[in-house]
Amino acid sequence: MVQPFTYSGLPTRVRFGWDMLGEVAEEIRRLNCSRALVLCTPQQEQDARNLAEQLGDLAVGLFPGAAMHTPVQVTEQALALMNQLGADCTIALGGGSTIGLGKALAWRLDTPQIVIPTSYAGSEVTPILGQTEDGRKTTVSDPKILPETVIYDVNLSATLPVPMTITSGMNAMAHAVEGLYAKERNPIVSAMALEGIAALARALPAVVEKPDDQVARGDALYGAWLCGMVLGQVGMALHHKLCHTLGGTFNLPHAETHCVVLPYAIAFNAVAVPELLRPVGEVFGDSHDPGAALQAFARKLGAPTALRDLGMPEDGIEKAVAIATQNPYWNPRPLVEDDLRDLITRAWSGARIGE
Repeated sequence: MVQPFTYSGLPTRVRFGWDMLGEVAEEIRRLNCSRALVLCTPQQEQDARNLAEQLGDLAVGLFPGAAMHTPVQVTEQALALMNQLGADCTIALGGGSTIGLGKALAWRLDTPQIVIPTSYAGSEVTPILGQTEDGRKTTVSDPKILPETVIYDVNLSATLPVPMTITSGMNAMAHAVEGLYAKERNPIVSAMALEGIAALARALPAVVEKPDDQVARGDALYGAWLCGMVLGQVGMALHHKLCHTLGGTFNLPHAETHCVVLPYAIAFNAVAVPELLRPVGEVFGDSHDPGAALQAFARKLGAPTALRDLGMPEDGIEKAVAIATQNPYWNPRPLVEDDLRDLITRAWSGARIGE
C-alpha cells in the first residue's frame, strides 16, 4: 500500500537532445536577458569561447576560471567580472565545477542561469550549492540556486573521456542511491532514482566498450538527469557528508571520491535499511549485498576504488572522522565514531566489501 507523501516538482526547464547549442540564444531571450557571461574551466575555454562567438552580442564576456569544489575566492573574481560587464545572466558550459560557479553567482546576485552540462554530475537540476573556503566545504540550499534552464546536448558528452565518464556516472548514481533511503523519500523520487540507476548501469559498460556509442551516451545523460532530480528533491545522508568532508579537507577530486566511497556507504546503510537498498543490489546482480555488487561493477569498469590512490594521506583518517561527525547529515543508521573510522579506513585502502 502506498503511504501518504508530499512531492513538490522543481521548476527547471529541461531541453534534451542532440545538437542543442543552437537553442541557447532562444533560451537567453526567453529569460528576458541580453548580456550573458559564459563560464567554464580553463580546460574547456575554447569550447566556451566558440559558444560566446556563436551568441554574438548576447554574450558580453567569458570567465574561464571555474575550479573544483567552487572556491569562494574564484566566485568573487567572477562576481567582479559580472559587475564590470553588466552581465544579466550566466551560461555554465561544463561539469560540476562550472555548474557550481554559476550557482554560486546566482545565490549572490539572483541572476538567471542557463546550464549546459558536459558531464554526468547531475547538480544542474538542484537548488544546492557546495562551496569551499579555508579548506572546509559547506553546502547551502536556496531556490535562487536552482538554474532556470538546463540544455542537455548528448553530443557534448560524447567525447567525455571514458575514465571521466565512469567516475561522473558513479557520482550521479550516488544521488539516486541516497534518495532511496532519504528521510523525505516518496514514490515519485524512488521511481526516478531506480530509473536513473538502471540507465547508468546500462550505459556505462556500453561506453567503456564503445566510447562513441550514441545510444549509450544518451542513456548516460538521461540517467544523470534523473539522478540529479533526486538530489534536488530530498536530503542526502552519510555518503554525501563523507564526500564533502574528504573533498574539501584533502582537495580530492570530486567525482572520483564519490566513486570510491559509494559502495562502502551503501554497505554501511544496508545494515539498517536492507529493504530500501535491495533494488540497487538487484540492478547490479546481488540483492543481498548491494555494496559489494556496486563495488564489483565499479572494479569491472576500471573505476578508482581506494582513497589513497586519490591522494588522501593515511594520517588524515582521524581528521575525516572528526569532521564527518560534526553537524552530521541525517542518516538511517546511527553514526558511531568507531564505525565511521572503519568505513573510512576501508575506503582509504580499497578493501573488498564482504571480505
